[in-house]
Amino acid sequence: MQISNRPIDADHRPYLIAEMSGNHNQSLDRALAIVDAAANSGADAIKLQTYTAATMTLNVRMPGFLIEDPKSPWAGRQLYELYDEAHTPWDWHKPIMDRAASHGLHCFSSPFDETAVDFLESLHVPAYKIASFEVTDLRLIRKVASTGKPMIISTGMATAAEIDGAVRAAREAGAQDLVLLKCTSTYPASPGNTNISTIPHLRQLFSCEVGLSDHTMGCGVAVAATALGASVIEKHFTLTRADGGVDSAFSMEPAEFLLLRAETERAWQALGSVSYGPTAAEKPSLAFRRSLYVCADARAGDVLSPSNVRCVRPGFGLEPHHMDTVLGMRLRCDVVAGTPLSWDLLTA
Repeated sequence: MQISNRPIDADHRPYLIAEMSGNHNQSLDRALAIVDAAANSGADAIKLQTYTAATMTLNVRMPGFLIEDPKSPWAGRQLYELYDEAHTPWDWHKPIMDRAASHGLHCFSSPFDETAVDFLESLHVPAYKIASFEVTDLRLIRKVASTGKPMIISTGMATAAEIDGAVRAAREAGAQDLVLLKCTSTYPASPGNTNISTIPHLRQLFSCEVGLSDHTMGCGVAVAATALGASVIEKHFTLTRADGGVDSAFSMEPAEFLLLRAETERAWQALGSVSYGPTAAEKPSLAFRRSLYVCADARAGDVLSPSNVRCVRPGFGLEPHHMDTVLGMRLRCDVVAGTPLSWDLLTA
């Protein structure tokens, strides 16, 4: 699996996606500044969302079209007004993508209807992301899959059967490179509700690359996900949460994303392979194990006892487990304190 020749697999550090979403606050200059900051913070990709309010919902105030959950960061908002504020104008996509390319940063998007896919194809995006809320929209998934581009699918709220339906639809329509992201569709999400133990199970069930779309605060959950095999990590990204915006409350700032890059890479490096015995780097430390040493001057024929042999550091004498064997044996020759004990010095 590759995105623009960048491998996505266990042999490479996690691929980090900075999700801009609506954090541009309807300013193209701010959107471009977010791209710059993402590139300087270690992101591999910047991700957009491609829709309009009219392609997402209806401009009505009927029940269901208002967000009534008091715990939601968008409580009380009308869906149409919220999406109108959050959407990225389509004529901004090319300048944003050009700015990303100038940094060597991948830029792709989540389309929310088939017209968005056609538009993104005209911009030659390198990959697509299916949002959790669209995982059951099999027409959209087939449309994206038919492009032959790599697909990343978030699985927030989805049952195993729904994920299976999405994966089957994608593969039957031509998708070959597929990543499934564990996701919790709450904003923000709590670590205790994230269940990242699902990540290796997703890999086992669907035989594809896996990762995490993370709405928790900080980088701890993403680091743990890396240890569980996540090869892609996605985080919402903004310049500063204090500036506000529709998604700012659960977005990472640049310094935090830089830490995410460092810590997920450390976690990936630490995975290694199943290994016992000293590594090449550890071998010099063997010298500081305990071993058996003569601790008092002794003459040929003397019997070894606790008075003239001890188990001490460094580790150039016989190993400590030989102590019971050597006690009571005799020395073949004179030795001085500090001599490492070896079999050639001993006789029964």
